[in-house]
Amino acid sequence: MELLYKVNDPEDIRNYSCKELKQLCNEIREYMIACCSKNPGHLGASLGAVELSVAIHYVFNTPVDKVIWDVGHQAYAHKIITGRREAFINNRKYNGLSGFIKMSESPYDAFGSGHTSTSISAALGIAEAARLKGENIKVIAVIGDGAMTGGLAFEGLNNAGAMKSDLLVILNDNQISIDSNVGALHNYFLKISTSPAYNKIKNKIWDKLGNGRCRRLIQKFTLSTKLAFFKSGSIFEGLGFRYFGSVDGNDIGELVTTLTNIKNIKGPKLLHIHTVKGKGYKPAEQDQSVWHAPGKFDILTGKRLTGENHIYRYQDVFGDTILELAQADPRIVAITPAMASGCSLTTMMRVLPERTFDVGIAEQHAVTFSAGLAANGMLPFCNIYSAFMQRAFDNIIHDVALQNLKVIFCIDRSGIVGEDGATHHGMFDLAYMRMIPNLIIAAPLNETELRNMMYSATLPEYGITAIRYPRGNCQGLEWKKPFQKILPGKAEMLRDGEKVAVITLGTIGNRASIAIDKIAAEGYAPIHYNMRFLKPVDTAAIEDACRRARTIITVEDGILSGGLYSAVSEFVASGRFDVKVVGLGIPDRFVQQGTVDELISECGYNTDDIYREIKKAYVSG
Repeated sequence: MELLYKVNDPEDIRNYSCKELKQLCNEIREYMIACCSKNPGHLGASLGAVELSVAIHYVFNTPVDKVIWDVGHQAYAHKIITGRREAFINNRKYNGLSGFIKMSESPYDAFGSGHTSTSISAALGIAEAARLKGENIKVIAVIGDGAMTGGLAFEGLNNAGAMKSDLLVILNDNQISIDSNVGALHNYFLKISTSPAYNKIKNKIWDKLGNGRCRRLIQKFTLSTKLAFFKSGSIFEGLGFRYFGSVDGNDIGELVTTLTNIKNIKGPKLLHIHTVKGKGYKPAEQDQSVWHAPGKFDILTGKRLTGENHIYRYQDVFGDTILELAQADPRIVAITPAMASGCSLTTMMRVLPERTFDVGIAEQHAVTFSAGLAANGMLPFCNIYSAFMQRAFDNIIHDVALQNLKVIFCIDRSGIVGEDGATHHGMFDLAYMRMIPNLIIAAPLNETELRNMMYSATLPEYGITAIRYPRGNCQGLEWKKPFQKILPGKAEMLRDGEKVAVITLGTIGNRASIAIDKIAAEGYAPIHYNMRFLKPVDTAAIEDACRRARTIITVEDGILSGGLYSAVSEFVASGRFDVKVVGLGIPDRFVQQGTVDELISECGYNTDDIYREIKKAYVSG
């Protein structure tokens, strides 16, 4: 690491030769691979974006010039060369660096990002603020790793092009090529179109022509001629951007030259680069999907260190069950926004590809597309991660619930998800979905309930249904059994008792059961209800708890305001029961990164916290 350990901020690289920049890129890759082999992260995209990160900081005067990254998947090299090299060892750990871009972490992080497709809109806002304040700065939005499919990206492009804002968008195309327009002629036109001399002459000609009819005719002719050569640029040119590309994004020399040439061209510009996801590490290049976030691995062999854990994950239960249901019911279709492997929809995709839809990173579209399918007689299962479902809130209300179209939402990664941190915790789904009419909201205690809830949701007694379940391993039950119907809004008493009632929703109930077993061994006998449903909530179960207990303790893996604690408190208040309600769950703040156990403990609803609260309720009388 001869060069890397001399780099403490981007100023340290700006006198490097091209040869030294290449060496630096190689050293960053080695360092990144070494760190991520022991401390897992989003490796593949960041390996591909090393040269891009180095080139941007080499050419532009950061942090005065602003770089806005679309998601942190691409930005590990950016973190490493902006004063966070040593801290990167603790990337995504409790009290360590965020795995994504975070304004409070560094002045080089111009805008926070954990969800996709936000960079262009944010960059436009920063650029316009700079114009209004008279600041002479450059603003660069880096979008890639599939983020260009998001509708917000096109909204930003459309607005920026119309406003003619001074903005550079870099499209880091690392997986799906927009076009095949390469070769000597294409490269020749690229060199001409990015040349400072060419652009200086071009601007002088336009100035001489003025704004008359002659200029408009010439511009129309040159644009049509340019689009004949640059097919991939046509959509961007149509949106008002000057298109440059495509460039080899893993060639540091070509990147530096291109960025230097277009740096001072005014107006909205888009540079299209191609990078290889996983670049520089053969296993990551060969299996780009797996190495997006591979977990721990052996650097020399590339073997992923997954252990010998054969317990099913909740996403696997979803994947096997949806296929089984779809094979029995031809109405069933499945939709996901670019998370087919993450949610295990690939199982159905292999067997029933014509009824499985990966719509790309487009959650709003996924929901409304599902509504359209339902409107014409299909039974759609729409699987979206909890944190990403937030982006489709209006579509759930306007396109599904208002029209009462039966869509079954399977909400993966609900609750605390761990190392991905604040942008990815599924904290809010219970609260924001509970307020929507016509929805049934279910949360299984274990894998068997998940399977049976999915089946039950297809039955006539159910309408629009949202089933939420967490990331990670199941309870280890034998769950592949004949389907059993679960009545909507019906809770289950897991343990009878007296004086204290524990009411839980979802898999957090298993931690509560352990706490209750522990306190039962001391002679206490709390009641335990597994609610199963937040909506319709089982008021008979809550009323039973109110009549037989002095204290009710609710436990949920979600934000306390608006969820189970709120529902129980509202019922108690409306009935004027003389009972105290204590809520355990996520408090009214954002939760950062760490292991699930660390974060649940921080929020105060781990097994020991539940035990202490039950004991306190008994002791206090």
